[in-house]
Amino acid sequence: MAARAQLTHLDADGRPAMVDVSAKPVTTRRALAECRVRFPADVAAQLHASGLRSAKGGIVDTAVIAGTMAVKRTHELIPFCHPLPIEGVRIAIDWRGERELRIECLVTTTHRTGVEMEALTGATVAALTVYDMCKALSHAIVIGPAKLVGKRGGKRDVGKVG
Repeated sequence: MAARAQLTHLDADGRPAMVDVSAKPVTTRRALAECRVRFPADVAAQLHASGLRSAKGGIVDTAVIAGTMAVKRTHELIPFCHPLPIEGVRIAIDWRGERELRIECLVTTTHRTGVEMEALTGATVAALTVYDMCKALSHAIVIGPAKLVGKRGGKRDVGKVG
């Protein structure tokens, strides 16, 4: 019978606690996350026509910068995330069909713990930035789902990493 999964951020008394990673091996770790942004048809048409530029500037460029900044600050936002030496961030944003943007965030570090939360944070903050840049056109923009696509380099590999 397989071992039962347990929450890792609880101590022996069931209280919140940061995981001690000091005994884990240092390995190169990568995580890939994505988040979607869906626009009403008329808004999507305007964005296609403008080349993804708004009155606030380049939507994609601004979202990439915001997502990258968020990756580097994840430990300040998520209470039990370790501060990590981020070695690489790649954020790609492209259309999936006529009305939906796919935001992909790939993060790399060499450390004792993974970068799943950093990748998820980067993708979702980039999506929030797209919303912010486009909300003057509509408040009916939908963010999500956000999900981990894959991770490599820890105890177990999951999914696919670019």
